[in-house]
This record gives sequence, C-alpha cells and structure tokens, in this order.
Amino acid sequence: MPAFFGRLPRQSYGIVAVPDEIAPNYTTGAYVGAPLGGAVGGAFWLNTHALDQRPLYELPSLTLHEAVPGHHHQIAIAAELDELPAFRRELYFSAYGEGWALYTEKLGVEMDIYLTPYEHFGRLSYEMWRACRLVIDTGIHAMGWSRDEAIAYMTENTGLSPGNIRAEIDRYISWPGQALAYKLGELKIWELRRHAEDVLGEAFDLREFHDLLLVNGALPLAMLDGVVERYIDARL
Repeated sequence: MPAFFGRLPRQSYGIVAVPDEIAPNYTTGAYVGAPLGGAVGGAFWLNTHALDQRPLYELPSLTLHEAVPGHHHQIAIAAELDELPAFRRELYFSAYGEGWALYTEKLGVEMDIYLTPYEHFGRLSYEMWRACRLVIDTGIHAMGWSRDEAIAYMTENTGLSPGNIRAEIDRYISWPGQALAYKLGELKIWELRRHAEDVLGEAFDLREFHDLLLVNGALPLAMLDGVVERYIDARL
C-alpha cells in the first residue's frame, strides 16, 4: 500500500461472514463502514453460504474492491477528514465510491496482487460482470426485460455461479440505476489518470494522484474532474 498511497487510514477492518438469515439471497461480499467516532473498525462482509458455488479465484478481486484499497480505504480516509463537516465525511455517491472500488480491482494488477492465472481470470470475470450490468439494468428498467431474460443474459455472458446470478439480478430489479454506477465511475477515474499522466509526463506521481482522489471525501464525478484539472494546473 505505501508504494501506491501516501495517506493511509488509521482505522482497521475485519472480515465477517454474512449473517445466515440473509446469506442465501445476499451478494458475494459487501463493505460495512464504522460509525464516525465509533469504537470498532470497518467490516468486509464475505458470503460463506453455498461455498461450492463461490469460486475462490474471485476472492483477490473481491477483497481489493470491498476492503483495501477499495471501499475500506476510501471510506476510512473520508471518516478521518476532520476539517470537513460530518455530512461530507459520511456522504456517498455510488459513481464515485463504486467507481473507485472497481478501479482498484484493476490497480491490483500493478500491485502484483494476482498471483496465479486463475486469480487474474477471476478479475477478468468480474470485469465481464460489471460490463453486463450496463446491459441488464437498462434492459430491466428501460426496455421491459423480464427477470428470466436478465438471468439468461448474465448466464450466457459471465462466469458467475447460478446462485450469485440470481441474487445479483434481484438486486438490480430492486435498486434501479445503482449497477450502472460501477463502470461509469471506473471509466471516469481511468480517464482522469490517463489525462494527468499524459499532461504531466515524468512529473506525474501515482501516489499523489491517488491521495488527490480521496482527500475530499466522496464527490460527484463532475466535481472530481474539476479537482484533477486544478491539480494538473497547479503542478504545471
């Protein structure tokens, strides 16, 4: 982490099994942040239900997304920004938060997190999953797709297990638009990074850039764009 980030949060996190009563219909994993000023750290919820349907080669990508340097890293840093009002420290925009977490999955390649071809395959299968969300969410909520049509599309175009697919489709049905945020946010963050790299050249500092994206708390993407442009101007 210190090779890629200048600022690290003091708050730790633990790994917690998804509660049994909701696990059968719950997603593969999730992050639960600690309350401001609380006495406990964050929690990476991991679904251990029906493990025979949960490929273990997906775990490195999932852990990057939900824990470090994904959701826990971003949310814990935001909670420690004492100069911001409380609502800013707890504010969450899906395109920013999920975009950041998805960005870190691919950043894991640069961090040498994926140690085997299977683990890298797991990351690529997650990329397919997030791309399919763009089709399925709009299919359900704009094009009149049925649940069965959505399940069939994800089955044909991803490597996810049947149980995970069913849980995900039900999530998209009940939460319109949220699934779109992941890829939209990730693409914007990569666009901003490539732009900063191109303009600054050898003066580009990846650790500094990552800290820049995180030290204002969660932002709408248009405001994040402005933050990066002002940073580039200042560096020039």
